[in-house]
Amino acid sequence: MKLNELRDNPGATKKRMRVGRGIGSGKGKTGGRGVKGQKSRTGVAIKAFEGGQMPLYRRLPKRGFTNIFAKDLNEVNLARLQQAVDAGKLDAKKPVTEEALVEAGVLSKKRDGVKVLGRGELKTKLDLEVYAVSKTVADVIEKLGGKVTLLAPAVEKADAEPA
Repeated sequence: MKLNELRDNPGATKKRMRVGRGIGSGKGKTGGRGVKGQKSRTGVAIKAFEGGQMPLYRRLPKRGFTNIFAKDLNEVNLARLQQAVDAGKLDAKKPVTEEALVEAGVLSKKRDGVKVLGRGELKTKLDLEVYAVSKTVADVIEKLGGKVTLLAPAVEKADAEPA
């Protein structure tokens, strides 16, 4: 088989229906929208409209709120850190930072910070530079001879007003 002989299996791809291209196409004239009225026109958004009746989303009570100042933290357990050290992806001699964890594949992407949680067992001495740790993690790290440095999250600076 050569590159020029590569092709999809028969029936794997299907041509899309071109709507509104004459009555001979099978989807001409009204283009499958029926006839007349608001829904046959373009730009219609009437999903929650109930004929003038108070819509359901407005009748139901609202609860809670979204904290706009909440930190979106990555959470990592001790077992996952030990797994990365054993696999040779995380260097135990260097400080464990968010960048190092992303590079090692422990975290998928950077967020507002990292919190280390206490599930699992840690056997290696580590120096953590993270946003937060649980109480048990702090005890475990210090018992092994490592140290924990807590970092403040990166704050986006607003433009200062001139005085």
